[in-house]
Formats: sequence, structure tokens, C-alpha cells
Amino acid sequence: MSDPTRTSQSTRHATDPAAAAARTPAAAVAPTIRRPRAAAFRALLAAAALTGLLLAALGSPAPAHLLTRFTVQANLAVALVSACSAHRAWTGRRPVSPRITGALLPFLALPALAHYALPAADTTAFTLPEAGTPTAALVIAPQLLYLLTPLAALADWLLLTGPRGFRLSCAWQWPAYPLLHLAFALTFPAAAGAPAPTVATALTLALAICLLPLITIGIDQVRPAPRLHNNRISPQGIGPLK
Repeated sequence: MSDPTRTSQSTRHATDPAAAAARTPAAAVAPTIRRPRAAAFRALLAAAALTGLLLAALGSPAPAHLLTRFTVQANLAVALVSACSAHRAWTGRRPVSPRITGALLPFLALPALAHYALPAADTTAFTLPEAGTPTAALVIAPQLLYLLTPLAALADWLLLTGPRGFRLSCAWQWPAYPLLHLAFALTFPAAAGAPAPTVATALTLALAICLLPLITIGIDQVRPAPRLHNNRISPQGIGPLK
């Protein structure tokens, strides 16, 4: 009389094709879905962010001090993450975690709001330093970092990414670093490379830091799904198996 336990153990170590197929996970045989359009768009997004950073560094007398500015940090993160996302979309690999890509949206929106909404005289560590002599690089760099890159990241999210990927826990995870940066700018303004913001400006920035993730998550829960590539087993119209 055969032992069922012994039979299952022998099946586990079997090398015939049928047993190997039974042990193969579904993810290993899933079709690779490449998204060349998304890859091209995200590569252009990374190039725009890097171009803005390069122009800002060329027009600054102290390029190394720009690393303390939140605008530079956010756009540098966008360039790195967008390049990685472009590579994964081109090769059909698993996309970057929504916790990372979603955090970049409020990170980019915060310096843009500070640049356009706050008074021009109230410069903070969240924006670029004021230019002494306006040059072509110093004129183009803010347009790329404050306008083009945030709008491109917003279009990538709305048009090339599926909805409902963000979790409620992101509402307290995403503001953590901007709040720390704000506290650093208030405590050590000389190290931050910018004057300490006024009380009104600090409260406005803190409110925006906390509200932008909530707004992003709320929109993500109700927005319609973009028309992405359908994951079909067989091509459309060939057979009944879809």
C-alpha cells in the first residue's frame, strides 16, 4: 500500500515536464507587457528635470549649496525615479512602488506653490535662491523645475498610471520628510542656505505639506482608469480565450 506522503514528496522532486509545470508559479509564465510610450514619456520627464537642475547649477555661484533646497532634491528624486520607471516600462518589468512615485507628486507641487503663491521677497529653503543677474539659464531653470516637471509628473500619473494605487498610510508617510526639511530650515537657516521663513510662511508650508498628500490620495480613489494596454492571453478577435 502506497504512502500518500511519500508520493507527494516524490512529486515535489520530480523532473518530468508535467511536474515542473505544476510547480512553476503563474508570474513566471505571465506575458511580458512592454509600454514603450510610457517609457519614452518618463525618459523625457527625467531629462527635463535633469536639464532644469543643470541650468540652475550653471547659473548659481555656489552649485553645491543648491542641494539644500527642496526644489533641487525633489527634482533630483523625480529624475532618478522616472529613469528607473522608464527602464521598467520598456523592459516590461514590475513598475516602481506607488509609495515612491506618489510621493513625488506632492514633493513637486510644494515648491511650485511656494514659488507662485508666496510673496517674492519671502524666499525659503523650498525654492531656488534669488538670481542676482538674470541669465538665460536662470530664466529657463525655474520654468522647468516649477512648471514643466510638475505638470509632466501630473500627466504621467493621470494618463499612464492606474488609479487606486495609493494607500491611506501614505497620508502620514509622505509629509514626514518635507516637515523635517521645514524644521531644519527653521532651526538652522544658515545651513539651509536661506533665511528662516516667517511664522505665516512656515504655517502655510506646513498646512500645504499635510494637505497635498490627502488631496492626491483622494483624487486617486475617484479618478477614472486610463486606457492602458490590456493584459490579454490571446490577441483580440482570434479566439474565445481572453
